[in-house]
Amino acid sequence: MSARHPPAWGREHPSGRAAQEHWRAVQPRLYGSGGPRAWGRRGAAAVPSHGGDVGSTMLAARLYTMRKLPSLLSRTLVSGTNGSPLLPDMAEGHLPIHVNNVRSRLRDIVGASTNWRDHVQAMQERKALHTLLAKRQEDLPPRRMKDSYLEVLLPLGSQPEIREKYLNVHNSVRFGRILEDLDSLGVLICYTHTKQEMQPRSPLSIVTALVDKINLCKKVIYPDCDIKFTGNVSWVGKTSMEVKMHMLQLHDGDYSPVLDATFVMVARDPENKRPAFVNPLVPESPEEEEIFKQGELNKLKRIDFSTASLLKMAPTAEERNVIHDIFLNTLDTKTVSFRSRILPPNSVWMEDAKLKGLQICHPQERNIFNRIFGGFLMRKAFELGWATACSYGCSRPFIVSVDDIMFQRPVEVGSLLLLSGQVCYTEKNYIQVRVHSEVYDADTREHHTTNIFHFTFMSENEVPRIVPKTYGESMLYLDGKRHFAAIMKEI
Repeated sequence: MSARHPPAWGREHPSGRAAQEHWRAVQPRLYGSGGPRAWGRRGAAAVPSHGGDVGSTMLAARLYTMRKLPSLLSRTLVSGTNGSPLLPDMAEGHLPIHVNNVRSRLRDIVGASTNWRDHVQAMQERKALHTLLAKRQEDLPPRRMKDSYLEVLLPLGSQPEIREKYLNVHNSVRFGRILEDLDSLGVLICYTHTKQEMQPRSPLSIVTALVDKINLCKKVIYPDCDIKFTGNVSWVGKTSMEVKMHMLQLHDGDYSPVLDATFVMVARDPENKRPAFVNPLVPESPEEEEIFKQGELNKLKRIDFSTASLLKMAPTAEERNVIHDIFLNTLDTKTVSFRSRILPPNSVWMEDAKLKGLQICHPQERNIFNRIFGGFLMRKAFELGWATACSYGCSRPFIVSVDDIMFQRPVEVGSLLLLSGQVCYTEKNYIQVRVHSEVYDADTREHHTTNIFHFTFMSENEVPRIVPKTYGESMLYLDGKRHFAAIMKEI
């Protein structure tokens, strides 16, 4: 696909008195009393506005366009990109949060310091919040789905100065950056669900436990059009919450779906040591009942998938036949030996389809609890997975789906993070990549797994078949085949 050239900025922006009057009304609520320039000075991650009032007018025009499209929210909130039901009135009364404000809001909620040298003192101060934890879930007020609903605006079109951070060499948006934004938004949505009006700081430490799935319906995300994220809590257990998020991009004055994401977050005590109760969720309509039931089904599916893991149970009879057929097809017919193997045409040995990387985890990449930000880990794993698929298929791969990312243990600041990307299954022009991440302790020389990532890519051309040689590689092959089948069934 040829790269799209950036259009002239402001081509779709309404002008005139109506847009200006709407902007005067909206900007105090969106940025505060100081307006966008003051917000740019205050925000820790904010980018200063270039061009004076031009950037403000362009953002005003985008907001004006959003308000002038009554069919927009009703269409995107009735169904997600995969047709899942959403709530038609959820967006009423909500103004979008600028993407640069999400992380600063999270720091304010937990009282995290922006200075790395103060992190120990900040964590010590959180110990006093133990008394605010609920002893039972029944002691917490129930919440509605719309209570946690948030919208976040990533104005790539109306604020070109923030675009470079998200731009890749193919003139499209870096998906790894989108993963970071989704992770931050998911946590903020959960804090919104559990917010207590009388508590200036939350006693909960909410962290990402699992990325259940991210399914994309667009091949390319354009770098010159505004993006909007929406999301809310869709299911709640005792100490965990499922969050559904949607990403949309503005084209010709209308927002169209790009992806759906389902994350699972867990709440822990102020020191992030033990589970903590969260507010129950009360569905208010048949549509909400259906969404809540789907969250419960997702939980059961995860349990079943884990129970049937190849690390716990033997392959099925059908899977054993698949592996045996691969073995027979790679035997050297000229010798009567189990050791002599020949690679079939248009195939690649699995051992020759891997890439590795090393990352030093600096304080810059820490989260609000002074461990390495989960979104950063996802971005690095995705970029290695993309490079693995690119080198294997010899062409540009496009991400189709992300699924089953389990955060098994936190990554401490200063850790040596080892990443290993492996092509584990292929079919036609699809490439299934598994990225394994682990931390290395230089003192003990021990390795500890932190995450396993599963990415499904689509190449521009049909790719060679991946062929396992050992039993361990055969299990990786079957695991990749299972994930690929689940994704194809989903999308």
